[in-house]
Amino acid sequence: MKILISGASGLIGSALIPHLTNAGHEVHTLVRRSPANKQEHQWQPETGLLEPAVVREFDAVINLSGAGVGDKRWTTSYKNEILQSRLTATRAIANAMADAGRTDQVLLNGSAIGFYGDRGNEIVDESSAAADDFLADVVKQWEAATRPAAAAGIRVVLARTGLVVSSHGGAFGKLLPLFRFGLGGVIGSGKQYWPLISITDLVRGFEFCLTHPISGPVNFTTPLVPTNRQVTKALATHLHRPALLPVPGFALHLALGGFASGITGGADVRPRVLERLGFEWKYRSAAEIFAGEITR
Repeated sequence: MKILISGASGLIGSALIPHLTNAGHEVHTLVRRSPANKQEHQWQPETGLLEPAVVREFDAVINLSGAGVGDKRWTTSYKNEILQSRLTATRAIANAMADAGRTDQVLLNGSAIGFYGDRGNEIVDESSAAADDFLADVVKQWEAATRPAAAAGIRVVLARTGLVVSSHGGAFGKLLPLFRFGLGGVIGSGKQYWPLISITDLVRGFEFCLTHPISGPVNFTTPLVPTNRQVTKALATHLHRPALLPVPGFALHLALGGFASGITGGADVRPRVLERLGFEWKYRSAAEIFAGEITR
């Protein structure tokens, strides 16, 4: 396939490009600056400028654009940036694909399990309703921004991604230094579910969705959803470090503001769509994920 990716320099994009290339796909990227080679194509997502001619030549577009939800404290201005950075980019891509006039394309649009919010012990899947909080509202608007593409007959995959495990960034990139120094511990109550997925299975899952007849929301999590306490134990064991000091929820809220709710809360998010279509995970449990992804 000939694939175009936005947000390619982030954690997921940096792993996705070599995976797709090694699998035999031709990968191009969208950039804001002047293109440096024939594999780069310029756009201006903040103004919605993306020429339909740019996307017309591709079989698939993967949209990973958006300000990181855990990069800064959730001030009013940054919450607006989290939302608007996703909406403007997604609308630009969806409208360009709709205007390009091809119905044999696929749009894989980044999304998040924040859609489900804090659900306690409730098991949720792609058919479950959205929560009523800031992140859920962001995800709902983000996914709705793909509608022009879907209305034009383009297959749209809404990739609701869980907590991505990688040594190279994301939430676990921030947690690893604490655990390596023996300062990691249970966060909040420890009973909240943490729907993990390895970066390896995430990029494999993205390719699976491009090459299989899947549309609509897809949860990218491991089938064996651990609690935070189980994650803490598995990571500490893998690193051969103690995990003795619990991190109270109020301390996280002081440090992270609103984003702390995504860590102290949780949901037992099951990947029913991938399971139903026969996707095979390389790493199914927290222990397997850490052994495969985290260097000691």
